[in-house]
Amino acid sequence: MFKKALIASTALFVATSSFAATMVKDIDVSADITAIENTKAAAYWADVSTDLEAAIAARLVDQVGETGSEIKIDVNELALTNSFQSSLGLEDAVLVGQVNIVNDSDNTKFDAYELTISAKAASAFGPGGLPLEGAFTDTPEYYAALIEAFADGVVTRLK
Repeated sequence: MFKKALIASTALFVATSSFAATMVKDIDVSADITAIENTKAAAYWADVSTDLEAAIAARLVDQVGETGSEIKIDVNELALTNSFQSSLGLEDAVLVGQVNIVNDSDNTKFDAYELTISAKAASAFGPGGLPLEGAFTDTPEYYAALIEAFADGVVTRLK
């Protein structure tokens, strides 16, 4: 009897949580890559807006619609270029962005915060699944790890 009640309450919780998911009507990421003076960094991060929008949208595939919240992110590109200018430790390489969540019909969905993801916290893994070590460099694994971790940070904070 207890097992049936547990299964029923679990099913109700799952059904309720899926209905309570925040709907999203727009994801807009901006980054002024032209302001980056380091050409290597500028070329490497040229697609950060598009890639971050796609990573967030991939996590919200069942929550995108005609109505809902708007996710607006302004990436602080200056934090991205530091690692290209010197041999910094992994903990010093970060992706920083101002995140604003706006919903015209539901003020309880409003949120605004600065999200900082360090390359160390993003846990970049190379071929074969081994963690990458050393200074942050212009490798696809670090780039992907930062984008994925930032997208996770945004999606998990949706109200």
